[in-house]
Amino acid sequence: MFTGIVTDIGHVRRLTRPEGGDTRFEIETAYDTAGIAIGASIACSGVCLTAIETGPGWFAVEASDETLSCTTLGRWREGRRINLERALRAQDELGGHIVSGHIDTVGHVVSRAPASGSEVFRFAIGRAFGRYVAAKGSVAVDGVSLTVNAVEDGADSRFSVNLIPHTLAVTTLGDLQQDSPFNLEVDLMARYVQRMLSFDPASGETSA
Repeated sequence: MFTGIVTDIGHVRRLTRPEGGDTRFEIETAYDTAGIAIGASIACSGVCLTAIETGPGWFAVEASDETLSCTTLGRWREGRRINLERALRAQDELGGHIVSGHIDTVGHVVSRAPASGSEVFRFAIGRAFGRYVAAKGSVAVDGVSLTVNAVEDGADSRFSVNLIPHTLAVTTLGDLQQDSPFNLEVDLMARYVQRMLSFDPASGETSA
C-alpha cells in the first residue's frame, strides 16, 4: 500500500523488451538502493511494481503486456521522468490517502491554466469511472494523491484539481500538458461503496 506522497522523481535509464518476455525497466533514483529488498513494492507513477534487481542508484522492475496496455507504461521511453514512492510501513505518517498502486484507467489532460499562485488542471477519465470521483474526494494521478475540486458529468467524465507550485516542483505533474495521458487510481473506498450500491443480493448480480 502507498499514500500518494511522492518521495523521489526517478527516470528510466534503460528499457529492454526481450522477445517472448516481460518488459524490463531500469530506474535511476536518489533512494538508497542498498535498502531496497528484492521483491519490494515501489509505486512508479502510480503503478505498483516489484523490484527484481538493484544496483548503485538504480533498481529494475518488470511489466507484463497486460500492465503495459492498461497503464501509461507502454509509452515510457529511456529518459522518462517518473514519480516514485516506496511502500507504506506501519509507523509511517499517512499524509495523502490509501493508494493500492492498481490503476483503474488511463485518462488525459483536458487543460491547465494559472489560478493565482497555483494551476487548475482539468482531467477526462471516461464515463465509466466518473461515478467513483466526487468533489472534495481523493484520487491518485500518476501516483500523486490529489483532492478533487469539481466534477463534470458527461460522456468523458471530467474533474479538476488545483496544484500548488510545490506539487508541480516535486512530482512529474508539471510535465503534463494538454492531451497528456496519465494513470488514474480512484479512491479505494469509492470502489467498495459503488460495489455495495450496485449489488443485488437477491440475484447475486451487480447493475451497470
